[in-house]
Amino acid sequence: MSEIIVSTTSRLEGRPAKEYLGIVTGEVIVGANLFRDLFASVRDIVGGRSGAYEDVLQRAREQAIAEMRTRAATLGANAVVGVDLDYEVIGSNGSMLMVSASGTAILY
Repeated sequence: MSEIIVSTTSRLEGRPAKEYLGIVTGEVIVGANLFRDLFASVRDIVGGRSGAYEDVLQRAREQAIAEMRTRAATLGANAVVGVDLDYEVIGSNGSMLMVSASGTAILY
């Protein structure tokens, strides 16, 4: 499988879509306990930033995009355009964070 191009733009310059294959998504949910555990051991909070939190968010975002790419590949796509990333706190006590990626799978 070749690499699936992912873009936030609605089209790829110089690569017109031959076929729109549908919406694809990828979701990752991270429990807040993971955040609390990381926060308890964090020593790198400077100016309100936490490298440990940012690392967890980055990994969750990368996993959501990877899942979206996999779903696009199963449809025969070689790109996903119009990608949107969302971050939501879910659960009755805001105990989990969901990172989702969605876009339109295309064949160019």
